[in-house]
Amino acid sequence: MPRKPSPSKSTPGRVHQVRIIGGQWKRTPLPVLDAEGLRPTPDRVRETVFNWLGHLFDGAWEEVACLDLFAGTGVLGFEAASRGAAHVVMVESHTPAVKQLQITRDKLQAARIEILRGDAFAMARGMQRRFDLIFLDPPYQKNWLEKMLPICKGLLAEGGFVYAESEVSLASETPPDWLADWEIVRADSAGMVYYHLLQAKTA
Repeated sequence: MPRKPSPSKSTPGRVHQVRIIGGQWKRTPLPVLDAEGLRPTPDRVRETVFNWLGHLFDGAWEEVACLDLFAGTGVLGFEAASRGAAHVVMVESHTPAVKQLQITRDKLQAARIEILRGDAFAMARGMQRRFDLIFLDPPYQKNWLEKMLPICKGLLAEGGFVYAESEVSLASETPPDWLADWEIVRADSAGMVYYHLLQAKTA
């Protein structure tokens, strides 16, 4: 009697790779590991966001230092580096994801990318550097934006931006109290993804 095939452990419809969409490494595939909370930013969202950023930075990516918290696949950080960012620091706590980030960085010979293994909250609190752009794409439903934005404010260079993804729009008529120190520069949505560019308000 023939054996029945074993059921697949993968989630139906799950994306197993994404691609860098612009710059030096355009079309390079990045593996997506099967890990809880790992949710790569969709292509069309990245295309929109990097168009925004290209205009805001006037195309001068070589002057932009980036911090990619909750890096996951690293697709946001690799996208920035592909476009010529001066330096990209990726922070990720999941060991297999860190190893995959290192493999991809070495394959691309991306000397401007630094990968740190650790908790994003603790690592960010201990940083003494300043960044022009911070990617903040944490797991949903855990109040990470509320926890991380005050820390990000202290890490931003003057005029810098935070890219924030969430399960709800932050651009509402009654924004949460923890958003009081931030101006929403750009905002849009794609399906269930709400994405925003934030800038710290000046006194």
